Amino acid sequence: MSLLRIDRELTRNSYYAATVERTQRFAPLASGIECDVAVVGGGLAGLSAAIELADRGYSVAVLEAREVGWGASGRNGGQALAGLACDQSVIEQQLGHDSARRVWDMTLEAIRLIRERIERFEIDCDWRSGYLGLATSERKARELRAWHDVMERQYGHRTTWIDRAEVPRWIASPRYVAGIHDPQGGHLHPLKYSLGLARAADSLGVQIHEQSAVTAIETGPTIRLRTADGSVRASHVLLAGNVYLQGLAPKLEARVMPVGTYIVASKPLDPALASSLIPSGSAVCDTNFVLDYFRPTVDHRLLYGGRVSYSTATPMNLAASMQRRMAATFPQLREAEVEFAWGGFVDISMNRAPDFGRLPDASNVYYLQGFSGHGLALTGLAGKLVAEAIDGDAARFDTFARLRHRPFPGGRLLRTPALVAGMAYYRLRDLL
Repeated sequence: MSLLRIDRELTRNSYYAATVERTQRFAPLASGIECDVAVVGGGLAGLSAAIELADRGYSVAVLEAREVGWGASGRNGGQALAGLACDQSVIEQQLGHDSARRVWDMTLEAIRLIRERIERFEIDCDWRSGYLGLATSERKARELRAWHDVMERQYGHRTTWIDRAEVPRWIASPRYVAGIHDPQGGHLHPLKYSLGLARAADSLGVQIHEQSAVTAIETGPTIRLRTADGSVRASHVLLAGNVYLQGLAPKLEARVMPVGTYIVASKPLDPALASSLIPSGSAVCDTNFVLDYFRPTVDHRLLYGGRVSYSTATPMNLAASMQRRMAATFPQLREAEVEFAWGGFVDISMNRAPDFGRLPDASNVYYLQGFSGHGLALTGLAGKLVAEAIDGDAARFDTFARLRHRPFPGGRLLRTPALVAGMAYYRLRDLL
């Protein structure tokens, strides 16, 4: 079964889709058009690039296979966090400290960019500031404290350290032994935000076409993209479809893997109980490699994510198993009912660092992938970096493009079993 069909089943019971009305539809491409830049993928990265390019005076067309915000952009955990999915040491080892510092600073810019766009385009998406990173063991606490100290000393990034005695002030859970609080992070309703960006792009003159899957790409000085009923000719193309490119760029496919991620939303809780769980109202992640993450909503629910599938198979009894995970973290929610349970695929790279670049045989075709589940903020910045590069200043884009990536081992047939085996090792480490 294709990823598109699996995702369609997984997203049927999404809290985000149930709490948003799509008031704007975009017609499928039904003719031949021309533009300066064509964007494949109507998610956060593609829409961000379109906005930035339109601001710079370029004509832009966005081609989306389903609906804008349909993929990971519209159904993720909703957490906007500093940094990357990989540890900062991965970036330092490849690029050196100075460039790693620039990368870190750009991830902070990515969060500010969300706030700027919310204000500029008046996007109502339930933004709330604050992020808690929490350790589940003494070993994890020591690692987190070392990270906290290094980031303050070497990167100037200050967070509040939370020791064991202080943990109950921040979270009503017996599971955690220490943590950090970062006021720069935050959380929002990702589908509301994605649709807001689509409205913004449309208001700037960007042509958006839904239900317009790209079936072929013909490279050259002028690139042609073909859909079932139309085509686009453009000087530059951005591939922002991640794991949903469906064979358009085979050389990129081996460098990312589709990983299923899953979230549930409780029924509305008593407001006093809901506010007592995380008094600061922050987004929360633990520091495990295979992590749990959760946050409160404006209607007094708890959104809880924590299961992943590295084989593309959907877990059995998803809602019930996720409710047990939620109750293990918050015993006071043992009787809380789950109303929504959904999931979908994100794209992970081997080293969990983002994979940005240009196609080797077509320097006017850019791509953005490998956000590795940490893309809500970074996708927005990535679109801005592509726009800068197309507009003649590629310095910041090329900082990311210098990161080296390896294909997943095993080829098309064996790379999924190899990844499943590898992740079993990391799950075991999380328990120690």
